[in-house]
Amino acid sequence: MAAQLFEANYQRLGFIPFTAASASLVQHQNYEGYIKVLYAHKGAQLDIDFTHYHVQQPTLFFINSNQYLHIHSLQETEGYFMYYNRDFYCVQIHDAEVACDGLLFNNIYQMPSVVLDRKEQAIVESIFEQIQEEFTLAAATQEEMLRIYVKQIIIRATRVWKKQQLGLLNTQPNHEIEFFRAFSRWVEIHYRTKHLVADYAELLGVAPKTLTNKFNRLQLPSPNEVIKDRILLEAKRLLIHTTLSAKEIAYDLGYDDPAYFNRLFTKKIGDSPNVFRKKYIEGKNVQLEL
Repeated sequence: MAAQLFEANYQRLGFIPFTAASASLVQHQNYEGYIKVLYAHKGAQLDIDFTHYHVQQPTLFFINSNQYLHIHSLQETEGYFMYYNRDFYCVQIHDAEVACDGLLFNNIYQMPSVVLDRKEQAIVESIFEQIQEEFTLAAATQEEMLRIYVKQIIIRATRVWKKQQLGLLNTQPNHEIEFFRAFSRWVEIHYRTKHLVADYAELLGVAPKTLTNKFNRLQLPSPNEVIKDRILLEAKRLLIHTTLSAKEIAYDLGYDDPAYFNRLFTKKIGDSPNVFRKKYIEGKNVQLEL
C-alpha cells in the first residue's frame, strides 16, 4: 500500500508501510518537526540522535520532533512508519488520556524503543492494519478513528516501556511513577535555564537531598546526571545539526562562562565540543551500539 496522508485544519498524520526497498521514504529530513513512530523487524539498523540500534526482534521506536532519525537499513518484512504533528495529537495536552509524557516521550533515559513480544506484536500489527484500512474508507469520522488508533499504540507501548525500563520504580505505588514523570517533564522544559538539582527540587516541592535520595533508592540515575546528560545531548545536537560555535552553544544552553561549559562537555563526553564535531563529521566512533 502506498503512503497515505490525513490533513485538515493544520492537523496532519502520515502513514507509510515500508520494506528495505523503500527506506528512502522514511528518512528523517523529510519529517522534521513531526513526532514519528517507526515499527521495525529484526535486521533493521538506525540511529536516533547519537545511539545506534540494531533491531533483534519487532520494536516500536517513538521519535520526538526534536530528535534525529537516520536509517541505515531496513528489513524485507513490511514495517510501518507514522508521523504526525502536535495539532493532530499532543501528548502534553492529552496526558490524562495516555500518561506517557515523561515515560515514552521526554524520559530521563532518552530511551525511545519498545521491544514487543509475540502477543504485543500481534496486537500492534493489527492496529497498524486497521490504520491502513481506515485510509481506504475516507469516512467522515476518519480523523477521530485515526486519533484513537494513535492513542491505542501509545498506551500499549507505554505499558510495555514501563516494564522494560523502570526497574524497581515499576513496583512502586503510582505516585512514585508520577513523581518520576514530573521530574522528567520539568527537565525537558527547563534544561536550558535550570542546571541545578535544587532548581528541580523546588519545582517538585521537596528538598534537594530528598530528590537525590529518592532516585538513589530506586536505583535510577542521579538527578544531577540526568540534568547534565540532557544539556549535553542538546549540545551534541547543536554541534552536529547547526553551524553554531561552541561559545554560541554554551550561551544558548544558559552558560555565561563558555570555558566552564567547555570543561563540562570535555569531562562528560571525552572530547572538547570542537573535537566531537570534527570526529562526528569524519564518521569516527561517537555513538553507542545497542
